[in-house]
Amino acid sequence: MARNETIEHDGVVQKSDNESVTILISSASACSGCHAANSCTLSQAEEKIIEVNGNYRVERGDKVKVLMKKTMGYSALFIGYIAPLFLVVIMLIVLSSMNIPEFAAGAGSLGILVPYYLILFLLRNKISKRFTFTIQPV
Repeated sequence: MARNETIEHDGVVQKSDNESVTILISSASACSGCHAANSCTLSQAEEKIIEVNGNYRVERGDKVKVLMKKTMGYSALFIGYIAPLFLVVIMLIVLSSMNIPEFAAGAGSLGILVPYYLILFLLRNKISKRFTFTIQPV
C-alpha cells in the first residue's frame, strides 16, 4: 500500500474566506462501491459539513473534491472505535477477574468510556490538527 493514497469525496462549497472553506458533502450511491466505505463515516451520513483550513480560490457553489490521507482515516477509526472497544473488553476482564457481579462489571466496563470520551473532548483541538483535509476543484 502506498503511503500517499487518499480518500476522496465530492462536495459543494458553502462558505469560503481567507482562513478556511466550509464544504457540504452529500453521500452518493457511489460510496457503496468505494473500497474505503466500511471505514469511512462520510459514507454512512447523508450530509456532512467539513471545514478545510487554508486559503483556496473557490466560491460558494463551486464543486470540489475533499481529500484526506488514508492513514488519517485509519487513525480516526482507531480513536473512535477500536481503542474504546479494547478499553471496554480489558476493563470487563479485569473486573470479572476480581469476582465483581456481572452487572457491576458490565456497568464498570462501559463506565470507562466516560473518561475516555471526556479526554477526547478536552483534546479535540489538538486531535483536529492531526486530521487535515485538502481540496481540489472538480
